[in-house]
Amino acid sequence: MNNTAPLILLAAGGTGGHLFPAEALGGALMKRGFRVRLVTDARALRYSGLFTRDTVDVVPSETVRSRNPFSLARTGFTLAAGMAVAVYLLRKLKPAAVVGFGGYPTLPPLVAARLLGIPGIVHEANAVLGRANRFLARRVSAIATSLPGVLDRDPDLASKTTTVGMPMRPAIVAAAAVKYTAPDPAGPFRLLVTGGSQGARVMADIVPDAIEKLEPSLWSRLVLTQQVREEDMARVRAVYDRLKINAELAAFFTDLPARLAANHLIVSRSGAGTVSELAAIGRPSILVPLPGSIDQDQFANAGVLSQAGGALRIVQGEFTPDRLASEISALAAEPAKLASMAQAARNAGRLDAAERLADLVVKVAGI
Repeated sequence: MNNTAPLILLAAGGTGGHLFPAEALGGALMKRGFRVRLVTDARALRYSGLFTRDTVDVVPSETVRSRNPFSLARTGFTLAAGMAVAVYLLRKLKPAAVVGFGGYPTLPPLVAARLLGIPGIVHEANAVLGRANRFLARRVSAIATSLPGVLDRDPDLASKTTTVGMPMRPAIVAAAAVKYTAPDPAGPFRLLVTGGSQGARVMADIVPDAIEKLEPSLWSRLVLTQQVREEDMARVRAVYDRLKINAELAAFFTDLPARLAANHLIVSRSGAGTVSELAAIGRPSILVPLPGSIDQDQFANAGVLSQAGGALRIVQGEFTPDRLASEISALAAEPAKLASMAQAARNAGRLDAAERLADLVVKVAGI
């Protein structure tokens, strides 16, 4: 890599939801000859991917976890320390631009960029601005969103907002090349149930009872793949064994993009990454937003796909075994409806988001 090439600093919280789009943008920028580095928190050191240890800078950061005065003071102190580290880091690295992907670890580098006159961009994955991005929105040069309409009600911010989509890792792009084939009425019906770290428990509570309520003729067709927490594994497996369901259960799937592509219907939470991946790959889904979040981001995310005709949105209070069994039965009986949902989801997806975001970065950085 040319050490004189412009450097783009990517800032992201240390979870996959923030790191995956940062990696996708990093790959697009490197193909254009730019240098990239990642500034993040210590959690990201567990991930392996585009960024090697010598291209990662860890900046102190803390999330606002409660309104307790002592907790707020500790968070404020940590963020202030992160600011000092970030200012020093940016002065040393002299990046052409700083791009943030959400999470509190993006605050110090992007505020430091504002202080030092370095162009800043934030990318919002959800259908509503997260707290960190909301704070940064008026302090950056440009805002990129995964989904349309995020800032339509705020003209000041809408004027500097571009909808680019969610930058996708290579595994999603590969999965998107797999054409959707509706189930044969007499053939296997492939159902994938995934909950993520905050959703697998409700899936373990509801899905087995829903499967039991299906017609026995559908049991024999069902090929079920379900993400199940280790502590719920025995009770979930007992139900499927009793019903003689062809089921694969695991606490985590390393090849989730390929599994999304291989199934006829997905039941899932509606995090930004999941919704964007379902749209990019083009798969019908039943989405159950995580309740109780401050921003109701998962409810809004699911709304984008449901309004497009690519998903059914069921709030958790209505996500009962009877309701789920009814929806699965109806969809399994209507292959054409599944095919139309898959196409509607695909129409809402963007596979060129990383390139579109790279275009915006080049424009804002003036390089």
